[in-house]
Amino acid sequence: MEGANYFVELTREFLFFFSALGAFNGFIIAGYFLFFAKPKHISNVFLGGFLLALSIRIGKSVFFYFIPDLALFYLQLGLTGCFFIGPFLYFYLRSMHLPEERHYESWKYHLIVLTVFAGVFGYLYPFEHEVELWRNYVIEGIYLLWLAYTLLAAYEMRATFRRVFLEREKWRSVDVWLVSIFTGNVAIWAAYYFVGYTSYILGALLFTFMLYLLLLLLFFSKKKNSILYRSNQRYKDKKIDKKVASGLEENLHMLMNDERLFENPNLKMADVAKELNVQVHTLSQLLNDNLGKSFNQYINEHRIAFAKELLNTSKHLTLEAIGYECGFNSKSTFYSTFKKMTGMTPSKFQAASR
Repeated sequence: MEGANYFVELTREFLFFFSALGAFNGFIIAGYFLFFAKPKHISNVFLGGFLLALSIRIGKSVFFYFIPDLALFYLQLGLTGCFFIGPFLYFYLRSMHLPEERHYESWKYHLIVLTVFAGVFGYLYPFEHEVELWRNYVIEGIYLLWLAYTLLAAYEMRATFRRVFLEREKWRSVDVWLVSIFTGNVAIWAAYYFVGYTSYILGALLFTFMLYLLLLLLFFSKKKNSILYRSNQRYKDKKIDKKVASGLEENLHMLMNDERLFENPNLKMADVAKELNVQVHTLSQLLNDNLGKSFNQYINEHRIAFAKELLNTSKHLTLEAIGYECGFNSKSTFYSTFKKMTGMTPSKFQAASR
């Protein structure tokens, strides 16, 4: 019996140490990004704010789990931190995809409104005097607000999700970094929102796990700057001039329509950039900023357009041969891409066009 009690006590001490360590280190790392990270960029402030808000929420959870009689003031402080987790996450991911600050100056208004509301509401209806109000309505509203901003963050991540999950492109260091932060946030939100089905301390443990995972990613990454300062690295050159972009678009379309570069199944962005006589990052900017497409998406659109033409005119070619003619390196890739872009299989399209 004593051995069992000792094991339970040891487990509690381990949980407290591991979860409290994550919250403590979260404050330290948040302070680094808020005040010391270089080069100075607003994305670091958003990341620091996100980690700080999470650390406040996690710290409250740790102490409340081990000290159930904790004053309600500290519970209110921890819950108030949840007001800002979602907004900081959303604007961090937005700043990593849109590095020019004019694109997301609205962050000030979001945070000002939330700060004023949280401060005024918390002063007029403090947790210690309005326990039922907080437990029945306010806490639910806080988590729904967190969820709303998480969904906005998912929208900002749509290009990354499409590239790595749907188009199966190779994961870059920054992709792993951003997806880890986003999924970690979702896991922590779910742990708290569905706490009735899990353990209350699970959110704190997940935060500690996420924090040390991010530190390991930084430690072992060979491209730390591309992770922390993606905007400065990826967009260090100015946006392409409109006239220059227009000329590049025309030349790019000519390469596809006249020379049919897309027929090469091993075509890479570097190959096209070489034909255009531009740097790879210039072509990437042209596709993303001016055409709103990834390289794979742009090439596949031309391949599918050519496939439609062959399906209508080349009755002697098999469907598999048409796929290879258009630049696809396998029958399955041709079929899946065709259906994704047209909503039907090549055979159905051919039958419908007759």
